[in-house]
Amino acid sequence: MRKVGDIDVEGNETLWKYFRPERFLSTLAESRLYFASANQFIDPFEGAVAVQLNVPPLDPRYAEMESVERAFFGLKRLTKITCWHRAAYESDAMWKLYAGEHKGIAICTTPDRMAAAFKPFRLKPEYGVEDLWGGPVQYVDLTQIRMRGVAMLDRFFFKHRAFEWEREYRLAISVRMAEEFGVRVPEHGILVDVDLPTLIERIVLGSTTTEAERATVAQHVAAAGLSDRLELSTLLGQPRYV
Repeated sequence: MRKVGDIDVEGNETLWKYFRPERFLSTLAESRLYFASANQFIDPFEGAVAVQLNVPPLDPRYAEMESVERAFFGLKRLTKITCWHRAAYESDAMWKLYAGEHKGIAICTTPDRMAAAFKPFRLKPEYGVEDLWGGPVQYVDLTQIRMRGVAMLDRFFFKHRAFEWEREYRLAISVRMAEEFGVRVPEHGILVDVDLPTLIERIVLGSTTTEAERATVAQHVAAAGLSDRLELSTLLGQPRYV
């Protein structure tokens, strides 16, 4: 795994990924993790180098669209990304956004585990291995600046500061060169092989999962040999008032 950016992250820092149950179970069954195309993200600022405030006159930073900008927007389809949350503890907001109001499952890992767990990715067996890049997202005020001189891939590791609460860590695979050599690239995401026992440090069941749902997940987790890493959300406990 190759490093993006100049921010150092501890190799044992805890990273979270929140799943809906069906996506987690398919990941567990296939030992493959989904990397979405950057153009699938709903964030309207994804890859932006500046943010135009909705007031006249036209922001001079947008006086013309540079050729590199046009090239970047074409690159979004060719960059496949999986997003993680940097935190020492579980997040109520992340449960609600990505795991169906606490009905899903979260997994914990670390950058060191990621580097050891992901297997070489090829679009087809006869094609070359694509680089896997990883690093934390940096948050900047795009209403005040226009980023210049940032490498194409690095652009996916910058976001507008309004999203700073996400505390995001990303893995990315660019298949731009593959397409330039005539390889057919999937329009949307890709599935990347991963050694789950190496990747997963903990598996956390959401607090609103039913007993039947927990039993189903536990059965699949046991089949994968990961029962010792399964636990319930700390948000499951009943509040006490004094």
